[in-house]
Amino acid sequence: MPTPPDVVITRHPTGNVTAEGGDELATTLLKRAGYVIETTPRSFWYRLPWDMGEARENQMASHAARMLSAVGYRVDLGPDLHVGPLTTPSDPQGKHVLGHQVLRLTDELNGAEAYETAADLAEHVLDPHDGVLVRLSEFFEAAAEQAKASETDAGWDLSYDFAEAAATLTALGEELHDATDQLRSLNRPAKPSWQARVANYYATTPATQRTGTPAVTPEGSAAAPPPASRPNRTR
Repeated sequence: MPTPPDVVITRHPTGNVTAEGGDELATTLLKRAGYVIETTPRSFWYRLPWDMGEARENQMASHAARMLSAVGYRVDLGPDLHVGPLTTPSDPQGKHVLGHQVLRLTDELNGAEAYETAADLAEHVLDPHDGVLVRLSEFFEAAAEQAKASETDAGWDLSYDFAEAAATLTALGEELHDATDQLRSLNRPAKPSWQARVANYYATTPATQRTGTPAVTPEGSAAAPPPASRPNRTR
């Protein structure tokens, strides 16, 4: 008897791409892969954000399946969702892997439905020790050293540009050092009920506009002189 999968990722007839099953680690990986949670009183599952297009959904579903499989989960990925590495129109062969990872992170941030989730994603970029910004700064510092090693005027000029880029990224990281905490503390405004919206409408709309009675301005009434009386005529 075949062993049932730990996680099932499938596309439904409605077009939704969902993932069901797994434990706490699996759900954490699904969130990292861009899935958002859906709940009912009796169950919950994960789905990809809507309106991403089938090609992008297939890429993200396949990426989630690879992540789960890499740590030992048995994954049943729908055959219509399986694709190779993440690609973009400008990189159809998927060579720029690191850039695609940042793109995937951006997709996850766009799909975040809670500020706590958004802050966790922003931490990947803004962490002062291992975030994308600090690693990029180190990259440009190394690039400056490489350019400087040519011992040419062009190399020195290029090393200055790389060093300036590194300093800019460092300054940006310092400026945003508490941005994730600020993001985590935000609250989404509550959507008013339909009763509140109706009450607000009647509270802010002039009575003449609601009844259809044309408004008469004081200037309009003063501008019209009283009719003159006609003199009596006799034959």
